[in-house]
Amino acid sequence: MPLTTDPRRTSDPAARLLLVLLSLAWGFNWPMTKVALAEVSPWTLRLAGYAIGAAFMFALVRLRGRPAILPPGPARLHVIVSALLSVVGFGLLSAFAQLSAMTSRVVIVSYSMPVWASLLGWLVLGERLYLMSTLGLVLCVAGLAALIWPLASAGVPMGILLALAAAVSWAGGTVYLKWARIQGDGMAITAWQLLISFVLVATGVVVLEGVPRLWPLSLPTLLAFAYSGFIGTGIAYLFWFEVVGRLPAATASLGTLWVPVIAILSAVLVLGERPTALDVVGFTLIFAAAASVLLQPVARTT
Repeated sequence: MPLTTDPRRTSDPAARLLLVLLSLAWGFNWPMTKVALAEVSPWTLRLAGYAIGAAFMFALVRLRGRPAILPPGPARLHVIVSALLSVVGFGLLSAFAQLSAMTSRVVIVSYSMPVWASLLGWLVLGERLYLMSTLGLVLCVAGLAALIWPLASAGVPMGILLALAAAVSWAGGTVYLKWARIQGDGMAITAWQLLISFVLVATGVVVLEGVPRLWPLSLPTLLAFAYSGFIGTGIAYLFWFEVVGRLPAATASLGTLWVPVIAILSAVLVLGERPTALDVVGFTLIFAAAASVLLQPVARTT
């Protein structure tokens, strides 16, 4: 792996614009999910999103002339496990969390995932835990305490705990992929993850709910449902692979820190949420925790 970065990649204005559009797409998807969940279940919402996302990704793989077939053997099992953790686990847990907690709280707890990925990487893979990683963990725990403590008097804050489980699930999937070292095209692997997730969620829908309820739905729910599937999942994945193909990974990762900021602001504007002073403290601490982990030095390979 080269140790230097092509300066043309770091200053690609079109890629940076796509990163802004991606942050808007993913950020605004959180309140749209909340609106859709007023009339459809988390299972149905994710079923549609994964179907659309898989269709978009396989179309992109074909248009780019990438190999769509996964190598036989353990790689296929690894893709299933990573899909279960990173896609199904994160998607369902974060959606269920929004049923019992403010969207802004769910967003910021879910975006503590870089902290948990760093911690799991240390525990499972033996990766070095840098000072910034340790600082991030301390800030994250403090931020979670600020969010949970005021809610604990009313009982178990299930929404926050589900959001935390979503973050850990995503982090677990990330660490699993590092451990598995799946050989294959990253775009094709993502397409298969979404297709596998669709199949798993479809099975859950049939077992737990029967036929998905898609009609009648109000106009706001239909618009939110369409946004979540086409823009929040399908188009956002297209933008993401354009971004990571044209910008350094560190720049792309740090750029996505705008997602929780946009999500919280849009939750205030669209849903009328009013975070408390302690919420703001918790948001700030967890955001700083995620940023500190993403800003830590990356081990170089020769």
